[in-house]
Amino acid sequence: MNKQINENQRRICDKYGLPAQAPEAMVALAIGSLEQSPIYGTRIALPENGTISWFIHCGEHSDALDFYQPLHAAHLREMLPQVLDYLALPSGARFIVDREGYEDVWLQE
Repeated sequence: MNKQINENQRRICDKYGLPAQAPEAMVALAIGSLEQSPIYGTRIALPENGTISWFIHCGEHSDALDFYQPLHAAHLREMLPQVLDYLALPSGARFIVDREGYEDVWLQE
């Protein structure tokens, strides 16, 4: 995954009236939840010296310390391609999608 914003990512941002923000090379993914639905994504403001702003999980959230694992975003192409078009949403954005076409995007105030 490079720092470029692709056409599909720009289209999602435009659809919801949000500015596009290039994604980082790393995401936090709850790998153990990938079989569940729906898919949730939350983009936080990048912490100082941080490398991850996206937190993505499927189904029920867990507070377990090892719920999320750091992962190169390029691996999402194989593991969870449904989220790729949402990765340029800005900090504070959240999304819910499922494998049947449901989509919701909003900015957390």
